Amino acid sequence: MSPHNPKDQPLFDDVAFLSTALQTVLNENTDEPVRQTVAALLAGEAPQAVITRALPVLDDAQLQDLIRACSLFAQVLNIAEDAHHQRRRRAHAHDDGAAPSTFAHTLALLQQHGTDAATLAHELQHTDVAAVLTAHPTEVQRQTLLGIQRQIRTLLDERNSGHTPPERVRERLQALLWSVWQTNETRHFKISVADEIHNGVAYFPLSFFAAVPALYRKLQHTLQAAYPDVPLPDLLHIGGWIGGDRDGNPFVDADTLRLAFARHADALFHFYRQELTHLYEELSMSVRRVAVSGAVLALAAASPDTERAREEEPYRRALALMMARLVAAGQHLGARLGCRFGLAEPYADADAFLADLDTLHHSLCAHGSRVLAEGRLRDLMRAVSVFRFHLMPLDLRQHAERHQQSVAELFAQAGLEDYAALDEDTRCQVLLRELATRRPLYSPHIAYSDDTAKELAIFQAAADIQARYGTAAIAQYIISNAEQPSDLLAVALLLKESGLIRNDNGKVCSSINIVPLFETIDALQHCTAVMDTLFALPWYRSLLAGRDNIQEIMLGYSDSNKDGGYVTSQWSLYQAEEALVALFARYGIRLRLFHGRGGSVGRGGGPSYQAILAQPPGSVAGQIRITEQGEVITAKYADADNAERNLEALVAAALEASLLPQRGEAPDRALMQALSEHAFAAYRSLITHPGFIDYFLHTSPIREIASLNIGSRPASRKTLARIQDLRAIPWVFSWTQNRLMLPAWYGFGSAVAALLQADPGHLPRLQHMARHSAFFHAMLSNMEQVMAKADLDIARAYAALADDADTAQALFAQIEAEFVRSRDALLNIIGQSELLADNRSLARSLTLRMPYLNALNWLQAALLARLRAEPDNEVLLQQIHLTINGVAQGLRNTG
Repeated sequence: MSPHNPKDQPLFDDVAFLSTALQTVLNENTDEPVRQTVAALLAGEAPQAVITRALPVLDDAQLQDLIRACSLFAQVLNIAEDAHHQRRRRAHAHDDGAAPSTFAHTLALLQQHGTDAATLAHELQHTDVAAVLTAHPTEVQRQTLLGIQRQIRTLLDERNSGHTPPERVRERLQALLWSVWQTNETRHFKISVADEIHNGVAYFPLSFFAAVPALYRKLQHTLQAAYPDVPLPDLLHIGGWIGGDRDGNPFVDADTLRLAFARHADALFHFYRQELTHLYEELSMSVRRVAVSGAVLALAAASPDTERAREEEPYRRALALMMARLVAAGQHLGARLGCRFGLAEPYADADAFLADLDTLHHSLCAHGSRVLAEGRLRDLMRAVSVFRFHLMPLDLRQHAERHQQSVAELFAQAGLEDYAALDEDTRCQVLLRELATRRPLYSPHIAYSDDTAKELAIFQAAADIQARYGTAAIAQYIISNAEQPSDLLAVALLLKESGLIRNDNGKVCSSINIVPLFETIDALQHCTAVMDTLFALPWYRSLLAGRDNIQEIMLGYSDSNKDGGYVTSQWSLYQAEEALVALFARYGIRLRLFHGRGGSVGRGGGPSYQAILAQPPGSVAGQIRITEQGEVITAKYADADNAERNLEALVAAALEASLLPQRGEAPDRALMQALSEHAFAAYRSLITHPGFIDYFLHTSPIREIASLNIGSRPASRKTLARIQDLRAIPWVFSWTQNRLMLPAWYGFGSAVAALLQADPGHLPRLQHMARHSAFFHAMLSNMEQVMAKADLDIARAYAALADDADTAQALFAQIEAEFVRSRDALLNIIGQSELLADNRSLARSLTLRMPYLNALNWLQAALLARLRAEPDNEVLLQQIHLTINGVAQGLRNTG
């Protein structure tokens, strides 16, 4: 990577500008030892040597300042990188036209392939793409600091545009950096579910309210240019889990679910009112100048806006009535807002509001004002069509074990079988018996246990919310750790008890989808057998018939990786999808896959566009949902332009995967199976080693991560002492912090070595698959990006933290040898001499931030050693938390 590359010069200019401003702030706010240490890092000295020299002379306050200084350099580099990426994207689009991952590029490919308008129109009508925001705690930065960073990013744009005097930009930048320096990076309190709801909803006024209508406008324009007669339906929406995902989170209950929708309404109706206010200002046409439809005149006649100045302005009077009705509807749904025109009869639902907007649109188009109709008004109509009156649909999620416990108590209180003692076949029989009758099991006159009462209250709250906000407000019920048909039937029974499933004249009517989450290796291998059993049941087929014959399946990337390692997880997911496609085709049922991907590669992360195109043929079919969480939400959706680009990539990839032949070849099944089996054996050998869990707990900051105030959910379901009880996020987060990145590569090197030992001819076959299989190429590409962030020298310092030095040394030697094997095998297969040889952007990014990132890691390892000796030292813990934040920002991912 050359700093003299002309394409990168604007980046280096931004880096120099931001770094100079930050140095000025540090010079006025830190002591000389801190300034000297930062200067040494800036000068390019080895971070380990710099930190080793500095630690003995820094007191606690100075040490904290050094940590924050390194962290701030990582932050400003991130800002500069993001600005440069957007600059390059715009230049690429200008120079080369429709770039890959854009809708225009997808339509061009479809035209080249000969896809006709009727085929595309049919596919679009059956397309459902969703980005689902979750509350999984992987965003280490506070919203306050993220907001300041966005202001700095805006300043960079102003500086580069030349529209703002340079001295003014510099002054404002200094003020913002000064503010950052004096703001706490970590929270002093445990974040609550209410906080998570607030943070999730904040992305709508921040970006989605602008990005979603703008994207639809762009898609419509692009579609009409390529296929003039094909309409664009609502095919993309934002979903959520925040407030409804109670798997392992004891703080999510019926009240948080209701709170979530009240907060949704508050944000949504403020946006709708704002847009109506803008339209009121824009649509000032007089009846002396334009003709107006009778429908608009009827709205105007009922208007509460009786000012004389409005007598000849029917659109404004109509909008005043609409605003009064809208605000009344919002207040009914929990929004806290008023209306200067007072309140009128509330809109019954979003369709009623949309009908009035359409009345305005029709009149404008019919009377010479189409240019006004197709601007803000058309965007608002699309927004209402997508966001409705609930903003985003929330999924409900709970662990299968909790459902079993609730059903068992309902049976016991009703004097029925001992449900917990029944085998699987008998469980299914008794559940189907209860589902076939209208007789309820629940009685309001019986006192149930607190856990069961809490579960039943969630189901009842969901029914109430559907009645208030519409059935689309809660449309998915996800079952974590689903392993048996009875896991789905048990949820069906609980849904029936709350009226969400009804038996009407022999037909099963459900207002919600039941979605199994298959997340362990064993569950992925048996998921088709589970669904085959269910599809053979007349009751379940009747349920699906009432839900458009669509069955959604969620696949767990995180736990399957923790369970079986990266290679086996990826291959098991691929095979599960293939088998599900075949099974669903046999029964004539439409499959919608929900990919439970995390931000890191160890949890299924990586570029979404490439990931979708790497799916097995037939597995997308226009229907795909993907989780977004933590720092990924910030990276993709913190500003409208970025949000629009990332959402467009999801739509483009979904259509390409659905309508075009598979890119390249299918993976070599026998080769992948052998690779998976060897990788699984190597990975399981490591994590089942008697000393491994102690090694992990002592050589990573897992306990310190668990005490970070970044989420409401506990770090483990039961205990930190068992890997199976650990949540995948802190598991991956910890390996990221100690720079081993182990979940994203361990076992690959041993697997390749075993294959080549058995037959050296496997190497060209692996190389061929890397070039021609989209699945294998994506798997290796993601692995390469993560391995480039690993650092064995730093990891060795963490290994020295273990109590049992001999065991730790042996385990680290095993891990180090596997890393070398995996890296060498990867480079051999992809034909490169070094990691990231063909990824200049990421290589450049890592080179820029590595001095500060490595310094933070050396600081963290030293501080962890001190904390092990002084476990009650709160100052040390706080400093370690700061290093965790800094490392996460330097690496740009956590869990």
